[in-house]
Amino acid sequence: MTTLSNPAKRPLTRDQRRVLGATLVGTTVEWYDFFIYANAAAIIFASQYFAPVGEENPQLAQLLAYASVGISFLFRPLGAVLAGWIGDKYGRRMVLMVTLGLMGVATTLIGFLPTYATIGVWAPVMLIVLRILQGVSAGGEWGGAALMAVEHAPTPRRGLFGAYPQIGVPLGMLLASAILGLFSLILTPEQFQAWGWRVPFLVSFVLIFVGYYIRRKVAETPVFQELRANAAQSKTPLRQLFQDDWKTIIKAALSFAGNNAAGYMVTGGFVLGYVTTTHGVSQTSMLTLVSVAAACWIVSTLFGGVLSDRIGRRPTYLIGFGFQLVWAIPMFLMIGTGNMFLIIFAVLVFTLPIGLTYGPQSAMYSEMFPSRTRLSGVSISYALGAILGGAFAPTIAQSLVGSTGWIGSVGVYLAIMAVVSGIAVLTIKEPRGTPLTPEQEAAQNEQPNLVSNAEHQKTAML
Repeated sequence: MTTLSNPAKRPLTRDQRRVLGATLVGTTVEWYDFFIYANAAAIIFASQYFAPVGEENPQLAQLLAYASVGISFLFRPLGAVLAGWIGDKYGRRMVLMVTLGLMGVATTLIGFLPTYATIGVWAPVMLIVLRILQGVSAGGEWGGAALMAVEHAPTPRRGLFGAYPQIGVPLGMLLASAILGLFSLILTPEQFQAWGWRVPFLVSFVLIFVGYYIRRKVAETPVFQELRANAAQSKTPLRQLFQDDWKTIIKAALSFAGNNAAGYMVTGGFVLGYVTTTHGVSQTSMLTLVSVAAACWIVSTLFGGVLSDRIGRRPTYLIGFGFQLVWAIPMFLMIGTGNMFLIIFAVLVFTLPIGLTYGPQSAMYSEMFPSRTRLSGVSISYALGAILGGAFAPTIAQSLVGSTGWIGSVGVYLAIMAVVSGIAVLTIKEPRGTPLTPEQEAAQNEQPNLVSNAEHQKTAML
């Protein structure tokens, strides 16, 4: 078979490259904003926004800072509902533009937000409100980007195409950690605490214009164009979704929970705060480690997407969660030693199972839901999975360490999450290659009817 006749080997067209670039850049900007907050919560917000609590109980102040990270996850379903309704009625592209703008405004305002010492209790209140807006945006962003990539993809390369918006997450984390690390390196600790941490939040204002410019040039997906041409958009996508596919939502959400818990604790947030406060490792060193881990996560995510095109979505997921189950406890025992070499080794190895269970997600989710309610389905599943997994994972980890005095307890928690998600994946029928367009779905649905009619005629003749 020649390369030109094999869709899996054909060179990417200009439009396909533009789609991949738009989903990658936009998602990177979106998650840069999100991770800037997570990193700042680990090293800044406890002292500047929850100061009165920290004077009597520093650990409680840090718990509150981590909880402010998690509270935004509770509002992701709202963003998913709004984005799903917009995307299933008016298109995937519209969702990408709205969510990008909302995230950028919220992040920029955090950069200007006065501290507790300046305006008192209004400081943490306003911080949480802006974090909630970030959560609403993140709840809608992912589904639009995932479908934009996968619905433009050739069938044999959906895993690869779907991995591009996925690597926007570690790229955003890499960018966030690198910029925070740069400013913590070139500024004195006093300067960084006083104003230096604000600059990465303000940078978001510039990045939003870059993402907007790139995304506005991308055409709507072929799937939605077909829906619109046939006037086949669902008038009530949410009601139809929960009526027909509520079991699919639960399975998809649980399949994501284990990955999200691992990602938010290990490649940012908890590990960063734990190692700097407990073992006295410098913030610059840990931010550098997070940046390197993010780079490794990019590679493993692409690998996971490509592997899922070859061996299937379910096997790739199960390999990843099996790896997480085995490595979680040893990893945190290494982190607990305070030895920087062991910490680096433990975290970098763990980026492989995270990538294997994240790379195939866009493709698998897209293939699990019908076209008329697909954006609502993938967005709500992603948002619920994030609540079950990463929302309060750093807070849970901090509580486990505080109550048990054993860092390995965090590894036990991640191992349990891997088992839960692995079981959820086992309940999902392998979706690779499922038809995505309305016409293909209709043709597939007619096949059982044709077989049934043929059997009925044969029985009648007998």
